[in-house]
Amino acid sequence: MSAHIQSAETRERDKIARLSRSLYERGLTAGSSGNISVRLEDGWLLTPTNSCLGELDPARISKLDWNGQVLAGDAPSKEAFLHRSMYEVRPQAGAIVHLHSTHSAAVSCLAGLDADSCMPPLTPYFVMKIGRLPLVAYHRPGDKALGDVIRGLAAKHSAVLLSNHGPVVSGPDLEGAIYASEELEETAKIFLLLQGRATNCLNAAQIDELKTAFKLAL
Repeated sequence: MSAHIQSAETRERDKIARLSRSLYERGLTAGSSGNISVRLEDGWLLTPTNSCLGELDPARISKLDWNGQVLAGDAPSKEAFLHRSMYEVRPQAGAIVHLHSTHSAAVSCLAGLDADSCMPPLTPYFVMKIGRLPLVAYHRPGDKALGDVIRGLAAKHSAVLLSNHGPVVSGPDLEGAIYASEELEETAKIFLLLQGRATNCLNAAQIDELKTAFKLAL
């Protein structure tokens, strides 16, 4: 491994540990739930199985190749296939965050949601960072069939919401994926607060204006 690649990997390992701790300390993940990955030049990093995002050792974060073989670190999360499936169809994705954040998980349990777009465009920030959020039908944790579903959606969507589970969010880099995850969680909180109330959502013209102004690929 070249010194350049090794240095970049070390930086990403440290960043995963630092930002994961921030998520944990702010209550966006609990216990050993959630997993985070980052694309590298020679593979990808993923938080280990049964690890707490608030207590990660950078050196023990899993490193895998694109065949799923572990190259370094501890055994990876059992949900590695979720990340790999999204990376395979989103070459622009540099990182993926999967959390069981409270409000997003709560929305994923609601009945009667639109599977094609399960949260309305309540704010411009949700439209800018998430766009349309498809709801994925329930699969038990670790069910590899979920990988095929992710592949079918991720080419057109940067994020999905897993029913009775939580969000899977990609971004151009780790910061971008985390910021988008946080925006999704805040929008989920707003959505739940507004249940049963008349609500003004962004209309098609307003969404088109955002797409043009910010060059969004939604």
